[in-house]
Amino acid sequence: MNASNQDPAERPAPANDSAIEGETAAMPGEQSRLAELEAEIASLKDQYLRAVAEAENIRRRGERERQDVAKYAATNLARDMLPVGDNLRRALDALPPDARSDDAVRSFVEGVELTERELLAAFGRHGIERIAPIDVPFDPNRHQAMFEVPGSGKPNGTVVQCLQAGWVMHDRLLRPALVGVAKGAAPAPAAASRSPIADDEPTLG
Repeated sequence: MNASNQDPAERPAPANDSAIEGETAAMPGEQSRLAELEAEIASLKDQYLRAVAEAENIRRRGERERQDVAKYAATNLARDMLPVGDNLRRALDALPPDARSDDAVRSFVEGVELTERELLAAFGRHGIERIAPIDVPFDPNRHQAMFEVPGSGKPNGTVVQCLQAGWVMHDRLLRPALVGVAKGAAPAPAAASRSPIADDEPTLG
């Protein structure tokens, strides 16, 4: 049976060209929307990762601050107690060589020594140590130069006198040691070439 003799109801419907064209036209729009969604997802992911990183930084910073508070909580008390340690040491250094020959004086001296040891032990439990440098290179981070000492026979920049002990708490300086520094001889190997005294100080020797 040829096509002309087919029943009209049995013939295939003609293709709807306008519908096909519409579907084809809709595809670029869908692709554009998909690209927008992917870009939005990437942006949200980036924001999330940044927020996570910032939260971690805040946590770490807070932990460091908490550790510092615990580590240096006694700083102000330690500074207030430093003169006590100084005075105990001065009292012991001022004793004449024969002071211990008298029983009463010896008992007193031993009591002062015991008090100093207990104070230093208490300091030590909080990471506090005394700096009393002699025959070491001048360190501007720990020492304060009060004067120069010419003709000491020591290398230039060497600490030759300690007028007052310094103190550190862990890695933090509580008080610098007041020192006298050798001047005039050859520089010490570990000392800086620049004099520890200010540039406007006169040079001796």
